[in-house]
Amino acid sequence: MFRPLLLSACLALPQIALAEVPRVVTDIGPVESLVATVLGDLGTPERLLPPGASPHHMALRPSQGRALSEADVVVWIGPDMTPQLQEQIDALAGSARSLALAEAPGTHLLPSRDTGLFPHEHDEHDEHGDGHDVQDDAHNAHDGHAVHDPHVWLSPENATLWLPLIAKALSEADPENAATYAANAEAGTRAIAEAVDQARSALAPVKDRPLALAHDAYQYYEEFFGLSVIGAISDADANTPGPARLAALRDGLAEQGAACILTEITTDPRLIEAVKASGLPSVQLDPLGTDLPQGATLYPALILETATRIATCAGN
Repeated sequence: MFRPLLLSACLALPQIALAEVPRVVTDIGPVESLVATVLGDLGTPERLLPPGASPHHMALRPSQGRALSEADVVVWIGPDMTPQLQEQIDALAGSARSLALAEAPGTHLLPSRDTGLFPHEHDEHDEHGDGHDVQDDAHNAHDGHAVHDPHVWLSPENATLWLPLIAKALSEADPENAATYAANAEAGTRAIAEAVDQARSALAPVKDRPLALAHDAYQYYEEFFGLSVIGAISDADANTPGPARLAALRDGLAEQGAACILTEITTDPRLIEAVKASGLPSVQLDPLGTDLPQGATLYPALILETATRIATCAGN
């Protein structure tokens, strides 16, 4: 007699609707990290670019296409990094909220450098390490004409700007968890600030030592932390350099004497030889943080690990 009464009482209770966490698809590891930070314990984003692959030449597999078609929110850098992805998002994720971070208002953009040897254009950075006015029209204009360096995530300033924008996009898809998303974004901002402070301390002793790049992927990092970079073998899109570019960098290395060359796992040793830098100390970096623990901790770790490796190489 007791059980039916209890069952009837349970059935009489109002049904509580649980909030459905949106399915989020991202493009690269650092963006996945920022989204994972904002999602927190509520969910896990999906990433389209597999570890070790180049975002400059990304092609979607069928399983990745399905992930896009099932997405509620897509967070990606933007067409300057993966121009082919825009068409896929339009075709497969037309009903999803799309947040192209590089196109978000206030994002600090730098024009791509098209020469092997860089002019020293950066002024002394202020004591906070900002190094520029975020309202600089030359860098922030989204005029559709300038070709922007797509490695925008390597500016901690940009990442800090994006966290609340990601929280807003998730909250629009899932209003019931808006407060959690906002709180997680604030915690992520504090984590990035802590990594920046530690990175700045590590880089302080080598800040003015000349550096050379194998791939011009670190312009945002270079500017934010006030580093001195002579030039790069390949451009921001990782295109194979021509003879003129190699000759310019070779002359620059001879005249200015780099303390270290920053390479990547895909760097062709023959290109290092071509600029006569084979005897130069080198360190391998990865702008995507492929070898770091993936997930929410990746982004702050990427900022600090990059600083630590540069400081160790340039310090020698």
